[in-house]
Amino acid sequence: MTSHSPGTSTGTGTGTGAHRVEVVPGTQHVTVTIDGRVVAESRRPLLLFETGLPVRYYLPPQDVDLSLFEPTDTHTTCPFKGEAAYWTYRGTEGGGPRPDVVWAYPDPLDTVAEIKDHLSFYDTVADISVKETD
Repeated sequence: MTSHSPGTSTGTGTGTGAHRVEVVPGTQHVTVTIDGRVVAESRRPLLLFETGLPVRYYLPPQDVDLSLFEPTDTHTTCPFKGEAAYWTYRGTEGGGPRPDVVWAYPDPLDTVAEIKDHLSFYDTVADISVKETD
């Protein structure tokens, strides 16, 4: 397994020394597209703030079109969140598969339990649009 780490306001989280991880419920409208196709849309993201990393949006599985993805054998471990599982975007006629583009923590550490089974996307492959709501 390899290490992967995909903060600040109120929410739950943990900090070890100078490293901080915090989960905050959001109300933003998050739309995720890959190769021009909407693959996820949510108005109930969980925002994960982690020291040294951009904010990550974790979306409920009900807000992701899981029929477009297939699980992979890839698993990584983060000392602050636990073991992540990955999915590959199957692709369309216009674009091929996108390996390991989305991940989730099926059994996260207790300090970030809210992200259990929520999915987050690599913004280097997926276009993640975030709009504030009133």
